[in-house]
Amino acid sequence: MFYLLAALPILLVLALMLFFKRGSHEAGGAGWLAGIAVAFFAFGLNGQVLWVSQVKALLLSLNVLAVLLPALAMYHIVDKAGGVRAIAYALQEMIPEPGWLLVVLAWMLSALVENLAGFGLPIAIIAPMLILLGVIPVRAVAAAAVGHSWTVSLGGMALAFRTLTDITGMDPAEVFPSAAIMLGVSVLLTGLAAAYLLKQLHYWKRILLLAAIVALVQFLVGLSGMIPLSSFTAAIVGIGFGLLLAKRPPDRKVSPTVTPQLKGGLISYGILFLSILIISVIPPLNRWLAAVQLDSYFPQVATSTGIITDAGPGFIFRPFTHPGFWILFSAVMAAILLPRITRSGTANLRSALAATWRSALPASVGTLFMIGLSTLMEHTGMTLTIAEGLSTAFKAAYPLIAPLVGTLGAFATGSNTNSNILFGTMQKDVAMLLRITPIVLLAAQTTGGALGSMIAPAKLAVGGSTNVMKGREGEVLRLTLPIGLVCTLIIGVLALLLIG
Repeated sequence: MFYLLAALPILLVLALMLFFKRGSHEAGGAGWLAGIAVAFFAFGLNGQVLWVSQVKALLLSLNVLAVLLPALAMYHIVDKAGGVRAIAYALQEMIPEPGWLLVVLAWMLSALVENLAGFGLPIAIIAPMLILLGVIPVRAVAAAAVGHSWTVSLGGMALAFRTLTDITGMDPAEVFPSAAIMLGVSVLLTGLAAAYLLKQLHYWKRILLLAAIVALVQFLVGLSGMIPLSSFTAAIVGIGFGLLLAKRPPDRKVSPTVTPQLKGGLISYGILFLSILIISVIPPLNRWLAAVQLDSYFPQVATSTGIITDAGPGFIFRPFTHPGFWILFSAVMAAILLPRITRSGTANLRSALAATWRSALPASVGTLFMIGLSTLMEHTGMTLTIAEGLSTAFKAAYPLIAPLVGTLGAFATGSNTNSNILFGTMQKDVAMLLRITPIVLLAAQTTGGALGSMIAPAKLAVGGSTNVMKGREGEVLRLTLPIGLVCTLIIGVLALLLIG
């Protein structure tokens, strides 16, 4: 009963989003208030614990929003100028093989869009393209949903992954290898699944080869210290090798028609890529920029039930090495250069900023509440209580279901990031109780959260927003749900093997 009481705020969030179709800002707010109430009456919450936990939450939230907001602005600025779609149309010109084009669009181009924007936009952008190329609408949405999910955790400058390590206090470099292995397997699984949905499974040999290349690139780039660029680079390499693997007539030109929109899109995201690459590969520059930091210190606090949180530093923010700073820099450069390159004027910029505000506000508020709830539960022992219940119930078999927890979180909240916020600390606590490495469970959590994107109703609704698909999200879910469960189960088996 006590376990259920500790889990009540999270269950409330999941129920409100899943069954009552509430947004993350509403569900998160309700869960946060419920968490305070439960913690006060049953887990010894006092004013000092509440204050310390929520200030920490605010700092962590600002770290997340520092990536989220500039990334959204960057995407909308480039998209309103026609840059994103120009990249897609160029790809169509360069792959004359219709079946293979479908696979590359649903699997690799959707992954690139996820890195640029997220929020279900890979489905909204890629699915209509697939429909225009003759794919049945339900299968088009399902293929895009499945195809992009491998990149969700490390996409968007690794926002979901970075949030997980921030919440749990783990070193990203320590967690990354295990996460990259699991996500690398996910590259293959999602590629095969997308091809199956598109009825192009006869390309399985190419998919196997391309998946191996993409997974290896993602692993090596992250291992070299450039985790924010790992998935971004892998998606670009995936598209490049997708072009090379395509069969074309000897006289068919490879180069696309270079429009101002294509030039503008490539230049804009090229600036972002090069900016982060430069500060990552030049150690003296990185150390100089990292010397500027904002930090904080928090006192020891204790609940009336005896749960003690030791004194220590809070989140350390280094603005000039933070991905968000360079995304913002690139967005500003795009806002300056694109009107000149595309001759589009400033109306598109105003429209882009308005679109950013509309999409960012609910997500930002939801993030604040979700992180607030997570830190509150950690500081009052509620997370540890849930972990004790799960470790008792599943014992040594728990790693098998660890990715399923991440998938459930993403399914309900529509976000890998929110799933990691809600369950990251719990996964770490379970590992502690079972006396196994938390690295594998955290890797399983974020991988499961990524795979959960293919079944998240909130994301499928974005993909189903086209006129031909409106109100048919249930049909898509019937296609993606068994695929998602099978993929998650495979990752669970892999987690068991990695723990040994």
